[in-house]
Amino acid sequence: MTKTRSTDQRLGRARQAAGSGAGGVRRSWQLVLLSALLVALAVPAALLVAPGFLGPEPPAPAPPAPAWQQVPTALSTVPGLAPPDGSAPVPLPSAVSAQLEPLLTADGGGTFTAVVQDALTGQVLFDRGGSEGRVPASNMKLLAAVAALRVLGPEHRFATRAVAGPEPGQVVLFGGGDVLLGPGGSAPDQVMGHAGLATLAAQAAEALQKGGATGEIKVLVDDSLFSGPALNPAWGPGDVAAGEVAPVYPLALNSARYDPAVTTGPRPQDAAMTAAEEFAARLRTAGAAAGLTVAAAVERLPAGAAGTTAPARTTAPARPEGEGASQPVVLGEVQSATVAEQVNLMLQDSDNYLAEALGRLTALADGLPGSNDGATAAVGAQLAAAGLAAEGMKLVDVCGLAMGNQVPARQFSEVVRAITSGTDTRLRSALDGFPVAGLSGTLDTRYRDAATARGAGLVRAKTGTLNTVLALSGYVVDADGRLLVFSFIGNGLTPGAAGNKEALDRAATALAGCGCR
Repeated sequence: MTKTRSTDQRLGRARQAAGSGAGGVRRSWQLVLLSALLVALAVPAALLVAPGFLGPEPPAPAPPAPAWQQVPTALSTVPGLAPPDGSAPVPLPSAVSAQLEPLLTADGGGTFTAVVQDALTGQVLFDRGGSEGRVPASNMKLLAAVAALRVLGPEHRFATRAVAGPEPGQVVLFGGGDVLLGPGGSAPDQVMGHAGLATLAAQAAEALQKGGATGEIKVLVDDSLFSGPALNPAWGPGDVAAGEVAPVYPLALNSARYDPAVTTGPRPQDAAMTAAEEFAARLRTAGAAAGLTVAAAVERLPAGAAGTTAPARTTAPARPEGEGASQPVVLGEVQSATVAEQVNLMLQDSDNYLAEALGRLTALADGLPGSNDGATAAVGAQLAAAGLAAEGMKLVDVCGLAMGNQVPARQFSEVVRAITSGTDTRLRSALDGFPVAGLSGTLDTRYRDAATARGAGLVRAKTGTLNTVLALSGYVVDADGRLLVFSFIGNGLTPGAAGNKEALDRAATALAGCGCR
């Protein structure tokens, strides 16, 4: 009995321990479940509260634009701009007409003329008044570009020099045609500011110190390269006041702007003197370390002063070793960006001042006066020499600001065709200058709505805008891979009518999507 009772007691204690363990396990699972529930509730709560402390989650990165809508970085990346071949089918004129006729409708008044051609053969695919003289606005810059590239050459550069003056203690800043000077150091990777006045001043200060210069240095400016009125009388005073253009000189900072990033509003009315004053300030800083003193006042070189004028066209000048009336001592020199680079900037930004300067420089290189009349004559002569001059063409300026210009759409389509053809490699240098629809230059904010978005990245064209004038001339590769050139010009338009600009963009977009057979 004792043994049995003892066994029962052991069994009882075992059952008690087992019951106690089971209760512990139950309590542990309850704690685990409770903890899991708290975590499950806490995580979403934390996600709701966390942004208040951590900030909103960054948005997912936008998908990259397709390759055909990327800004081209080289000619080889531009679709269809290897010299065009005949493998792609040519659109049918009737089909092109059916596409464009309903789109080229003026909003509120005025008319559009237009020409579309096959780039390879020159076949006219659409012609609405294409031989009529029209005010082309800034499409004029295409003509100026052709003339500059033909006469000056794509690789030509303009020299801005500091030379010894006719009297001891004088430094003459000679304007050789670079109107894109920068105030600081030369920036070889840029077009605007490629040549810098601080670099020129440092060269001049070093040369003066080595030459044993003493006393006060006086800065003069020689801006005699251009002749005739600095302001074209055909330009409206309101356009000048608004900063569309300024008096044209053979040297200027930032294309005659106070700030290259500010392209509207007041501009220096004496760009040559503004540049000379900046050069004097830089020379004052550079000369201080060399013990040189530079006078505060800057003057123009007196008319007829001998021995200071340097030639405008210089790519790699030899520096004279001695003084002389016909060969002044060169103290320093900076070179501009190439003509091709300047032409492309002119077309991208539709820079009126740069266009007028290039026109005058073209005239000088062609043996004509460096004036407005010389510029228009040189452009007309070069178009004729290239077989691109239209009958009855009238040029009043070369930037397109004047309302007196008369050029037919057919002329612009032929000019664009000459640029894209590759027949004259000098002209092909202008290809990169055409703004890309929706991406660059004066087309960067266009081609954004549903009706024109299909043309973004495909249409490349020079714009033109005046109060009652709109123009668009350029090239596009159609849906079948055929390279087409076009020119659309609207005159007598209702100012501010948004539908007119959209009409041009829709028409160009239609060409981009055109199989048209």
